[in-house]
Amino acid sequence: MSCVSCKCLGIVLGVVLLCALILGLSLGLTLNVKSIVLRRCERYKVEHPERSSEIDCQKIWTAFKDAHVGWYPCDVPVENYDTLMRALPRSDIPCDNRLFWSKTENKLGKFREKNKSMWTLGDTLLGSIITITGCSEDSPFWKRASADFAASTCGHAAVLLSASIDPPYDPDSIFGSVEVKNLNSGSGTVRSLTAYLVTDGKTTTDCTHASLDNLRNDLRTKNVAFSCQKISLSK
Repeated sequence: MSCVSCKCLGIVLGVVLLCALILGLSLGLTLNVKSIVLRRCERYKVEHPERSSEIDCQKIWTAFKDAHVGWYPCDVPVENYDTLMRALPRSDIPCDNRLFWSKTENKLGKFREKNKSMWTLGDTLLGSIITITGCSEDSPFWKRASADFAASTCGHAAVLLSASIDPPYDPDSIFGSVEVKNLNSGSGTVRSLTAYLVTDGKTTTDCTHASLDNLRNDLRTKNVAFSCQKISLSK
């Protein structure tokens, strides 16, 4: 065999090994994600026995996997999640007393310690699955989940905003551009929404801020009454 042939064979074998390695890693990652999805799903069923009969974890995993085939996880088209949404329980948390948040994720835990009766997207089975993708809030998955969460909200809702951010209400945020727009667009009817403006010692805004008037106007188009309350989580 000539040196040229040896080199060509070496290159071919190298490519084959590289492809095998990539395939192996992909399968490994897929199996790992599968185990996480199924584990979280089964845990959710244990924690919510009243809903367990409605939840088919294998069906949910298959829908999740099929949605991502051929796509980078954070670039999956919104419509790819239709089957997954249908596979999930439609009412795994109450539709009333739901809590939205915008740029206040670091304050959410402490707020909920004092307001245990409020429900967030993270309390749903869908919410526990979203974090697996590792995608930002601007990803199609987050937007689709947020839209569905808002559309099924009813009664009284609330949003946690930061008084140290100017403006506290950003119409281009997920809350402003997705969740507010989807209120009263589905199965739920929201009557009122309270904005909790959290102070942290660096307060620059209050409930008279112009952006909150914009929020009031946006909610008015949805026939949702608006109120605002400035609060501190330090006590």
